[in-house]
Amino acid sequence: MASTDETHLDDLRDEYRDSGKAPRPRRELASEMKPLEFARYCWRQLTSMRTALFLLMLLAVAAVPGSTFPQENNDPAGVAQWRLDHPTAYPWVDRLQGFHVYSSVWFSAIYLLLFISLIGCVTPRVAVHWRALRAKPPRTPARLERLPEHRAATLTAGPGQVLDTARAVLARRRFRVERRDGSVAAEKGHHRETGNLLFHLSLVGLLVAIASSSLFSYSGQRLVTTGGTMTGTQMDSFSGGTWTTIDDVPPFTLTLDSMDVAFEAQQTSQIGEPRRFSADVTLTDEPGDDPRAETIRVNHPAKVGHTQISLSGNGYAPVLVVRDGQGNVVQDGATPFLPQTSNYDSTGVVKVPDAVDADGDPVQIGLRGVFLPTASTNADGAPVSAFPDMAQPLLVANVWTGDLGLDEGVAQNVYTLDTTGMTQVQDADGQALALTMVPGQTVQLPDGLGSVEFAGVERFASFDVRSTPGQTAALVFALLATLGLVLSLFLPRRRVWVKAVPATGGAGSRVEVAGLARGSDAGLAEEVEGVLARLRTALGEPGDDPGGPGGSPAHPPVGDHEQPVHAPEEKS
Repeated sequence: MASTDETHLDDLRDEYRDSGKAPRPRRELASEMKPLEFARYCWRQLTSMRTALFLLMLLAVAAVPGSTFPQENNDPAGVAQWRLDHPTAYPWVDRLQGFHVYSSVWFSAIYLLLFISLIGCVTPRVAVHWRALRAKPPRTPARLERLPEHRAATLTAGPGQVLDTARAVLARRRFRVERRDGSVAAEKGHHRETGNLLFHLSLVGLLVAIASSSLFSYSGQRLVTTGGTMTGTQMDSFSGGTWTTIDDVPPFTLTLDSMDVAFEAQQTSQIGEPRRFSADVTLTDEPGDDPRAETIRVNHPAKVGHTQISLSGNGYAPVLVVRDGQGNVVQDGATPFLPQTSNYDSTGVVKVPDAVDADGDPVQIGLRGVFLPTASTNADGAPVSAFPDMAQPLLVANVWTGDLGLDEGVAQNVYTLDTTGMTQVQDADGQALALTMVPGQTVQLPDGLGSVEFAGVERFASFDVRSTPGQTAALVFALLATLGLVLSLFLPRRRVWVKAVPATGGAGSRVEVAGLARGSDAGLAEEVEGVLARLRTALGEPGDDPGGPGGSPAHPPVGDHEQPVHAPEEKS
């Protein structure tokens, strides 16, 4: 059976060939695009709104690693710790620029593509919108009753008077109006598209502002004790943008003259809350300039050009005088102790690398202590501070000897003491030595190590030096984007036409008012009814019920499904 079918098919093919009919032409494949055509195709795809939205979402996803991994320019210590904790994964993350996300090649590529896409998408729409703003309202449709909202009435005034009055009424309603033969065309709501464009243009400006902040901003911190001085090129910590180094900080000089800090001591519910927090400083913008007095308070920074110097913290700096076993002063100065609680329980260390003992042998000494501005005890009997102001100061410290690690050339945190290669000093009873001192007290160290004098207490202030060149621009563009979004969402786009013809019998006019909106507009019916009502009032006509003899139904059926259909326009 199969062979018979195959033979029959072969006979049909031969008969078709012998018939002399031309074979069906083959569908030709599209020719390959030329380089210029391919470039235009890629540009159209890149500048489409769909691509812009996709790139915006991709940028948000690409920013996730920046908050997952510590960044080298902001937290180098965190990167070093992550390397120690994840020795296997670190090389792979580093190759993928996971510790430099915001300056990486792939993040920058997404950012630039989004920037180009938004510009290419918005720019043509600006030209189109500009032409639409200058264009006249559209022609009046021939059959107004086919529009979504339509009202009709018979008025006693003539057609010319009706149209002149309608023009005035619509103009007061902020419509762009044009009087034509037998009708008035009006349109408003073009600024809906203006808001849309403003939103997208502001988004472009926001991207530029964020990019400039990422490239040129910097932030540095410095702790200064009372009477101490800091300069713009010396920071305790510094983080800069991609194109910024510490050399870009203005070479100002700041001297901390005094601190003015006060805490709540009366209201029981707010005991210890800060009430006054300011620093009196002497500031010199550049070497050779005249110094000026400034008072830096919370949210009131001092400024040097575009750089802000803010007060970010304060605390206590006990003044410790350390003498070695030969009686030589090897440490004399205020040492900042960092607050750990709201009552300023503060911790700090003192490192003395160049001391000698009573026998003249070199020895390195380290003190690690806790300073309590208002000493008290908790329920367990442990010393704590009961109030943040300095009412009953007390210093408790332990003493260590051994290798401080300062000779290894590795940077150390000045606020921590590494006791790995050190031995804790013990008292005569074989217990860990704990120095308990009040201002003015001197304690002798055992084993001929010397003495420690608690000479007094000074204050310190932490200053934050920051420059964010795109901050103000970002705020302005964010507000403009919000304004544009509000306009595009809540400003309706409407068209209204009023047509007036002589009424049947020659007395008065037959008036039609119709409206059309772009998209869904719940207020269109009210707009059309309001135009007709104001037209009646302006002409001194009595009002009619919507369903009365002089009016039309409030919601006339349109077609079979009460949906608007295309309304043909009048031929000019």
